[in-house]
Amino acid sequence: MVTTIYRNATIFTADDAGTPGAPGARAEAFAVSAGRFTHVGGLEQVREQARAGVAADGDEVLEVDLGGRFVGPGIIDSHTHLTTFGEAVGKVQLRDCRTLEEIRQRLLAAHRADPRTPRILGAGWLFDAVGDEHPTAAMLDEVLPDVPVYLDANDLHSVWVNTAALEEMGIDAHSPDPVGGRIARDAEGRATGMLYETAGRQYARNFLERITTPEDQVRFLELAFAAYLESGVTTVTDMAMNRADVAAIRALVARDGGLPFPVTAHMIIEPGEDTAADLAGIEEIVALQQEIAVGPEADWFRIAGVKFIMDGVIDACTATMRAPYADGTNCDPIWTAERLRPVAHAADEAGLQIAMHAIGDRTSEIALDLLEDCAMRRHPRRHRVEHLETVTEETIGRMARLGVTASMQPVHCDPAIMDNWKAVLGDHRSEEGFPWKMVRDAGVAITLGTDAPTAPHEALPNLYIALTGGSAMSPELPPYHPERAFTPEEALTALTAGGAWAGEMEHLRGRIRPGLEANFLVLDADPRREAPEALLSTQVHSTYVQGVQRHRR
Repeated sequence: MVTTIYRNATIFTADDAGTPGAPGARAEAFAVSAGRFTHVGGLEQVREQARAGVAADGDEVLEVDLGGRFVGPGIIDSHTHLTTFGEAVGKVQLRDCRTLEEIRQRLLAAHRADPRTPRILGAGWLFDAVGDEHPTAAMLDEVLPDVPVYLDANDLHSVWVNTAALEEMGIDAHSPDPVGGRIARDAEGRATGMLYETAGRQYARNFLERITTPEDQVRFLELAFAAYLESGVTTVTDMAMNRADVAAIRALVARDGGLPFPVTAHMIIEPGEDTAADLAGIEEIVALQQEIAVGPEADWFRIAGVKFIMDGVIDACTATMRAPYADGTNCDPIWTAERLRPVAHAADEAGLQIAMHAIGDRTSEIALDLLEDCAMRRHPRRHRVEHLETVTEETIGRMARLGVTASMQPVHCDPAIMDNWKAVLGDHRSEEGFPWKMVRDAGVAITLGTDAPTAPHEALPNLYIALTGGSAMSPELPPYHPERAFTPEEALTALTAGGAWAGEMEHLRGRIRPGLEANFLVLDADPRREAPEALLSTQVHSTYVQGVQRHRR
């Protein structure tokens, strides 16, 4: 067996003797054998220990000079959607479109490039690009009246379609709104082209999934894995897996004997016909979790828990707020406390980790009420709340007391995409979002992710926003409250050890520490020492998963 010593690098270990969220320590070198870190510390110390460890067996010790580069634990993207992200790579990209006409011209160009395609799929459009009007099918019909068009909003909580798509899905004036969703309609009840929240998932996405082959699903995963490895990511937590996603993961393991890197999953569950159906959904997730745990996928894939999408997003005014939006409207939660309580209790009783999507400040209050109920049942779970774009100081204090993890995404407050977010709030709340410092000061465990494909998946631009509050998309824009930003050590720890803690896998990965999986990345720039702007032009030099180089620039 070969032991490899990595030296001549500036090493950030994120090791802090087990305290979540604390800045990590530094070392001069580390050794790797059989896919795990074996020794970490001073170079001569690591050499002596490594050689002593292999002397009896006659094994080989190699050394790798990393050229003075920065080395840190592999990034853990704590909130992503793997197959959706991989699928989005092949869609028409609309995030940088600033006007309706730009969106239409890009869709038209895609159709001209492949006129035989049965439908046009787009992703990433922003509400403020459409202007003051609500998006409608008629806007898309003007350029593409005959081919169905499906456009995922940047936040993935709405789908904008044209008339051909409405007809293809069979949506008409008699189509019901699902629980937690809405079909936009005119005064006569006719669908006008927007599918909000669960309506987008249950009509558009379910329709598209039915015409997607298992081979397509595997290809989407391959695209996502490749993109993530290039970004220095060595583990992800998928935050809305369904059975088709799980089948694709299992097919990939059966074909290749493993995955490019480990995956932890939270299965999505939406309100069913009644509470009995919801509880049956929990039972199905538990059965699948147990099946995976004893199957050939167990070394690479784990179902950790369940995901509840409790509200929508601020941009579409579908997040549930304590006070109305600027236009006087508000929105009920997708899951009411009464409906969710027995389901959350069942998940908690079954040992599932609960993750709650809560963006509105009222929604996070409801989430904490429910998690407090679970805590009173004395189960030592490590539950989490996702996003927390608006949240009160009192709620943050409750999170600290209950040991609830804050899962946040710096890329969601890139100033380039915040104009509409601020406008729909319209008051002091527009300057009180993304309270990272308040969360840190309260002692809440933090993990940082991207929520790809609702935002760019690249780890270094995400880190740049965490360090500055500035825009990775348009760096010339003024930052959004830079006084709330992270220090480099805080952000790097939240992206690595914090992700391991949140995913209940700190015993396996997240730090450069003896005994843990040898997952690490190598960068030309040291985020702790160089100006944050350097991250916008820095590429990942190499990415290692369990000691194997999976990417090299």
